[in-house]
Amino acid sequence: MSALSSTMVSSRVVRQFSSSSSSSSSQSTSRKKSFSSSSSSRTTTKIQRGIRAQAIQQHEMTEGGVLLPTGLYCPDTTQTFRRKTRTIQIGNVKVGSDHPIVKQTMTTSDTRDVNATVNEIMRCTDAGAEMVRITVQGMQEAKACQEIKNKLLQSGYTTPIIADIHFAPKVAMTVADCLDKIRVNPGNFADGRKKFEDILYETDEEYQAELDEIEEVFTPLVLKCKENNVAMRIGTNHGSLSARTLSRYGDTPAGMVESAFEFARICRKHDYHNFVFSMKASNPLVMVQAYRLLSYEMYKLGWDYPLHLGVTEAGEGEDGRMKSSIGIGALLLDGLGDTIRVSLTEASELEIEPCTRLANLGMKACTDKLGGEDKFAETKRDFQSFERFNGDLPEQKSDDTIDYRNVLHRDGSVISAVSVEQLESEDQFYAELGCLLAVGMPLRDVATSDSILLREAPQASQEKAMRSIRRLQEIGCGVLVPEAELKKNPVPNAIAIVSLAQAINKEALPECSERFAVTLNGSESNEDLAKLKNIDAVMLLIQTEKGRSRIHSSRRIFEVLQTNGVKTPVIHHKHIVDGDKSDVVIQCGAQVGGLLCDGNGDGVLLEYVGNENIPLSFLRTTSFGLLQGSRMRNTKTEYVSCPSCGRTLFDLQEVTAQIAEKTGHLPGVAIAVMGCIVNGPGEMADADFGYVGGAPGKIDLYVGKEVVRRGIPMEGATEELIELIKEHGRWVEPKEKAAVTA
Repeated sequence: MSALSSTMVSSRVVRQFSSSSSSSSSQSTSRKKSFSSSSSSRTTTKIQRGIRAQAIQQHEMTEGGVLLPTGLYCPDTTQTFRRKTRTIQIGNVKVGSDHPIVKQTMTTSDTRDVNATVNEIMRCTDAGAEMVRITVQGMQEAKACQEIKNKLLQSGYTTPIIADIHFAPKVAMTVADCLDKIRVNPGNFADGRKKFEDILYETDEEYQAELDEIEEVFTPLVLKCKENNVAMRIGTNHGSLSARTLSRYGDTPAGMVESAFEFARICRKHDYHNFVFSMKASNPLVMVQAYRLLSYEMYKLGWDYPLHLGVTEAGEGEDGRMKSSIGIGALLLDGLGDTIRVSLTEASELEIEPCTRLANLGMKACTDKLGGEDKFAETKRDFQSFERFNGDLPEQKSDDTIDYRNVLHRDGSVISAVSVEQLESEDQFYAELGCLLAVGMPLRDVATSDSILLREAPQASQEKAMRSIRRLQEIGCGVLVPEAELKKNPVPNAIAIVSLAQAINKEALPECSERFAVTLNGSESNEDLAKLKNIDAVMLLIQTEKGRSRIHSSRRIFEVLQTNGVKTPVIHHKHIVDGDKSDVVIQCGAQVGGLLCDGNGDGVLLEYVGNENIPLSFLRTTSFGLLQGSRMRNTKTEYVSCPSCGRTLFDLQEVTAQIAEKTGHLPGVAIAVMGCIVNGPGEMADADFGYVGGAPGKIDLYVGKEVVRRGIPMEGATEELIELIKEHGRWVEPKEKAAVTA
């Protein structure tokens, strides 16, 4: 009998994950140059104590003396505590909540090439990898494993080696004699046919018959791993769920969890517990929900197995790091995760640097017990069924001097913090803001910032800066300036930034402003936040004060806003005081991306004030990458690109770069570039088109999950892919920038 609730497999869940975010609009009452507010009952100390008591009652004690939350997926959604997990042994490395988060990667070399694989493992270890996984797809690779292990030991490397197994139970049995851990994929471990077929299992008997077959095939490996003290990862992939699982659960996080549990029950039946779980997907939202559901179901069962975290097929460069930071970082800040891998379409040793940053982020959050400033009960966010909370976009009023309807975007907004000096550079500034230029005038493009923030307003005498502001306002770009600054240096039609206290007290706006935004720092009372219901702000900016946890403070704010029906758009204002570009991606991906994975937030404002030279253009593209990685706003082609391994049938990095060069101008189009089909067509569930290695030198092309062209010579496969995109009406010709640039 499945441990999962039947509500998780309803079609509603599937639809919510596949649908795009949308925004509704409603008319709100306003008063020009003034604020309006309403009163709300004050939350008393007695009620707060009641909420804390209720939270305590939602825990129960297991036989082992572990306090587990019922109805939750982590120890506390208001503060970071590491989820208690057992220790498992992988070679000389211990994994579990009593130990630091373990970093790992995977080789890209052909496992049969012993020297190349050994050298790559040593490079990874030298870079900081604590475990390394290698591809073992057949008996030739399995025979090479013993030699690889011996050569590593002879060179003084005791790094645990993990065998990656798909379709090959006999191969797994062989390497269990020499390697430290076996990764099995529940979706294809017993499927030696390597087929991905849609099969309808009409009766429970048919379903159970296949489970019995899996148990027969899997049990020998369980017994051998137990005898040899070899660890195991039961690693579900979103893209390779079995036909049996799909027939009953659909392509859902619930199916991913149940697929893993089927194998875990067999392990437990034989008293084998030296294993970890993973729930990987290329879509960070699916990945996060699957891990949260896995943790929730384990709490219900009293299980305490460690978690291996990763976003599969994340891609390369900043995009790959951002998607990994969103998925892995969101979970780490909830206290989930004991070992991690950042999967990039790059050299394997390059994965360790972002992996280390994320591991450090997770360990620090747990050590510092991040959050906890405000204890509250979450009642509006349902982690089992993702829904996005959307604010209402600004509407035009009859007495508005300019058009404010485009200062925010329905799919997620990007606001850029700029300086007066940047405004004065004009053309260079417009380019960094993502504008096109026509005879010296800025024009909106697909990835142009929706609004700008000016900490300091220009003086009237600074003509170039004032001209830049006027030109941006003419194309619908909002200009946000602190209220105090506007009183010193008026900027016509600027959106004044005020505190919640100023808004509640109806303080007059500066003469130059007719609209305003409210900034929040996380310390506001529930009573005051509730008054936003009747305050006609264009947007809310959450810039948490120093010492407060962004993710936890923001969760309280969203709980209060939703409870009181506040529909003002909320922008996550991340004030970055130090760090380099990688820090910006990791920190913003984890903290802001984690909230967007909760379904909370309408946009992002990244403001960097550190000592590094980080360009405005980088912060803008990072912001758009954050929204796209969180499945909100698509401004460029989305690539689902696997990290390469010994199975890869072509140079994945080179081919991905070639495809991106020719197709990178197609916002809203998703292309999967896969070295082989081991993870199944489902791994391309988010992709519109697929470019997949079918045989050496041959490429198969997909539309969605369906292969439409097979065995195309690799030399012409990219052009064939472009033709396929054209046939389906998704192609546009690249813009000739020279034609529009003055």
